[in-house]
Amino acid sequence: MLARVPKGKVTTYGELARAAGLRNGQRAVGRIMNRNPYPSIIPCHRVVMSTGDVGGYAYGTEVKEEMLASEGVALGGGRISDMDSVMHRFD
Repeated sequence: MLARVPKGKVTTYGELARAAGLRNGQRAVGRIMNRNPYPSIIPCHRVVMSTGDVGGYAYGTEVKEEMLASEGVALGGGRISDMDSVMHRFD
């Protein structure tokens, strides 16, 4: 299964874990994202915390925020401004 989050959208660590069949696997997803050797191919910057906080990024939070903003995701104070409008869920 290839789970792809569209440009301009975000998903949460928990939502991605659920889509991959990992019960309570949000921390595992975070560790996997942190070790992603291909961030330009696998856009792990689009995975955020369920609280709307941007969360960590192997290349720094500022880089993650810049990448999200360049894709049209509105941010404020390290958080997604309108999580509901940019949230991507896997069916």
